[in-house]
Amino acid sequence: MKKRIVVAGLLATAIVCQGAQAKTLEEVLKEKGIITEADYKEVVKSSPFQYKVGSGFTFKSPDDKFHLSIGGRLQARYTFTDTDGGQDTSEWRVRRMKMWLKGHAYTKALTYKMQANFVDGGSSKLLEDAFLNYKLMDELQIELGQDKVPFARQELVSSGSQQFVDRSDATDTFKPAFDMGAMVHGEAAKGLVNYTFGWFGGGGQSNVRSSNNDNAIAARLEINPFGAMKHSESDLEMTEKPLVSIGADYYRNKFITAETNNTTFYGKWLNKGAAFAANEKIEVNQASADLAFKWMGASLQGEYFWAQGDGDTSNIVQRAQGYYAQAGYFVIPKQLEVAARYSSVDPDRDVANNTHTEIQGAISYFFAKHDLKLQGDITNIHKQHSAGPTDDMQYRLQAQIIF
Repeated sequence: MKKRIVVAGLLATAIVCQGAQAKTLEEVLKEKGIITEADYKEVVKSSPFQYKVGSGFTFKSPDDKFHLSIGGRLQARYTFTDTDGGQDTSEWRVRRMKMWLKGHAYTKALTYKMQANFVDGGSSKLLEDAFLNYKLMDELQIELGQDKVPFARQELVSSGSQQFVDRSDATDTFKPAFDMGAMVHGEAAKGLVNYTFGWFGGGGQSNVRSSNNDNAIAARLEINPFGAMKHSESDLEMTEKPLVSIGADYYRNKFITAETNNTTFYGKWLNKGAAFAANEKIEVNQASADLAFKWMGASLQGEYFWAQGDGDTSNIVQRAQGYYAQAGYFVIPKQLEVAARYSSVDPDRDVANNTHTEIQGAISYFFAKHDLKLQGDITNIHKQHSAGPTDDMQYRLQAQIIF
């Protein structure tokens, strides 16, 4: 009878802990010394079903050869824009609603992921991640399918792990985003050096290119001299020792002029002011360099982007550049963070009065890390025009849950 009372009490404690700290019954039993670390690992290993906040619901076969996790993410956002000389806007929207499936099959070396976004971009962009990855060793892995092109640090950080309500204007202008193809990647010395090389169709997200026999290539090198750094922007871990990450990217693609005008083209800077000839091919080369730093709740991050488009027949050259820098600090460790960011984009360096800049301030409250948070930011959007500059003020509030 006493044993039943103890077990019932522990179960009730586990339920309370799950609500407050997302702890499982096995974790509670381990913390109270009822079971050992070895017992805990054995129970977790043998359990066919588990749930962990942020990792979703997990199902696995008894021999652990097949593993499937199901989860999702919701971002609900309100935006008010005070337009300089124009109509103010007040907008409610579901910014992202994603569902993902991931795991391994036949062997832990063969992993997969599928992710759909039900609100961003319509049916043509419903599918985001859809790939298989085979790990030969830490230093050599092969991936096939659709994934993010390895270009732009901030783009490679999940939209659910951002320091602001969303990414900077500079990143959104130059990012290649998703494409279909193959990648070779790996890490050496426990994450001190990471590399990725990819060969892609070049048509963008869920777009099979049929009008052009050119493909795209991309490469990224990342060096972490003081140890591996997670791809998330805020220092929620309150890193005890300073961490630095240095990255460099390169991207090359070739487009027909008509492709730059449809919704599948993802180089926002191109063809803004440069009058390329009709149906000519444009070779695009892009490069970027980035730096990130974390220590004791403080974080710094910045990137510089360079891009050039060359017309095959018109010989027109369009050059663009952009950059951003941001910093954040937890005034209440692991809970309340303040941040500031500056972003600048010049889509055509040979055209005067077309630079866009953004100055932003943000505050975020983390209830359960990035899995449950509330964020707000204020942005001054300054745009240069031939008729004179404009300054819009944008106010955003966003709630996020990952489950």
